[in-house]
Amino acid sequence: MGAIDDSRPIFIQIAELVESEIVAGTMAEETQVPSTNEFAAYYRINPATAAKGVNLLAERGILYKKRGIGMFVATGARDQLLGKRRSAFAAQYIQPLAREARKLGIDAETLASMVRQSLAADAAEGSVR
Repeated sequence: MGAIDDSRPIFIQIAELVESEIVAGTMAEETQVPSTNEFAAYYRINPATAAKGVNLLAERGILYKKRGIGMFVATGARDQLLGKRRSAFAAQYIQPLAREARKLGIDAETLASMVRQSLAADAAEGSVR
């Protein structure tokens, strides 16, 4: 799991860490997530803070509780998170990219070609690492 920092509320970071594990497939749907005490011990935080992050995901339908057993990743959670992240990606990166391309006179086909070249270069770099 990732690291916790002081830049944002810890319970939000706990929720984001669990989300990232679900998106990556490390925490599969219908599998149990660590307990709030395990999160608290691992990150050296208050169990109530860890519970707040886990409960936030339960409120969103990402996790669900099996009484007396613990919290589990809900069926469809990964797809839900991927949809959310794709929307955020479009708003944060694609829309500004498209606006800048328009300003520079770059047409859609040229922009698509530039993106394909960048993806290919990144993939080649990734295979070397």
